[in-house]
Amino acid sequence: MEQQGLKTFSDLAATVGISKNQLSVMLSDSYDPLKSRVNDLCRVLQITPEKIIEFSENRTHQPTFTFEKNEITAIELFAGAGGLALGLEQAGIHTVEYVELDKACCETLRTNRPEWNIVCKDIHDVDFSGYSGKIDFVSGGFPCQAFSYAGKKLGFDDTRGTLFHEFARCVRETQPKMFLAENVRGLVSHDKGRTLQTILSVLNSLGYNTQYKILNAAYFGVGQKRERVVIVGIRNDLPIHFTYPTPAKKMTTLREALQNCPTSLGESYSEKKRKVLDLVPPGGCWVDLPEEVAKSYMGKSYFSGGGKRGMARRISWDEPCLTLTCSPSQKQTERCHPDETRPFTIREYARIQSFPDDWNFCGGMGEQYKQIGNAVPVEMARRIGVQVKNAILEYRNKELSNGQVRLQGFE
Repeated sequence: MEQQGLKTFSDLAATVGISKNQLSVMLSDSYDPLKSRVNDLCRVLQITPEKIIEFSENRTHQPTFTFEKNEITAIELFAGAGGLALGLEQAGIHTVEYVELDKACCETLRTNRPEWNIVCKDIHDVDFSGYSGKIDFVSGGFPCQAFSYAGKKLGFDDTRGTLFHEFARCVRETQPKMFLAENVRGLVSHDKGRTLQTILSVLNSLGYNTQYKILNAAYFGVGQKRERVVIVGIRNDLPIHFTYPTPAKKMTTLREALQNCPTSLGESYSEKKRKVLDLVPPGGCWVDLPEEVAKSYMGKSYFSGGGKRGMARRISWDEPCLTLTCSPSQKQTERCHPDETRPFTIREYARIQSFPDDWNFCGGMGEQYKQIGNAVPVEMARRIGVQVKNAILEYRNKELSNGQVRLQGFE
């Protein structure tokens, strides 16, 4: 590098026009140097991509950090297709590592953000100790798994074998200032509430003060009734004050979400299902069907208890969509288009989850629907992220108020 007049890592990053963190990712073992801005590096150094590979292989990969004004560093676990990740990025949080096992999800993340540090492997095999004391924030939506209560105190060690244990392990190894865990609303009542209480107890035992709240995405700029439990933890030794984002007074409607939505591929209903849903008006469901048609279509479910209002459901333009599932034509959980008798397309699904139109999903059609259906709504994630960033910056402002330059808040 010296023959190009570049004596330091910082010189090279500045010349290419990226941060030291981004350059570190580009030169890491997991980075594909044939993608993204590697051509800029090659032009500056007057070398071929193969030389970048050689240089990368000769470096010992260690987490690299540069503290910049207003920068919040984070690790995300169970990143999926990037709903939470993208929302936090939009909020101004700089995530240094994204962990995800599913290969199609990893490809989606790399396709949309080739500069991100994607760790596509089993979380059980990921070591987070190199980030100890260097991370502000850990986030992720771990899958809810049952715990065995018989004869156990249900501490950290008792949760081994669950993905929650791996989330808690990351928190224990990195000791972030804050963490955020997202899960389905059913976690609150799972096993009569004992699963949630165990989760909170374990997180508290790691030295954190935890709180949780159920948020409905429809009140946070998302055209979907999607209720999620959002658990936030703050390290006990830090005077950080966090408040959840304020919900809007009105829900976001499907009409607002799908305005000018681009066309795309999508699944279709079987002829039998299409003929049934042709009889359902916008905002209606099985109760609007002729009795004999409803009995034939629903089978035994017709005589079971509960409202079952998700069955044979056609969404109205002037309401939020019901919670999206992983399959748009899934039996007994239809979300039919308001005007056309068909499921929502890929891009409509993505819009309902508040993904931008330029966020592309990889894999087959079924995999794409699954990725979107499992995602955290981007806009809700962004609003939560803004509150997290403000809370940490407010804490930093207080810490630096003794004659030092104060950091400005984030809007």
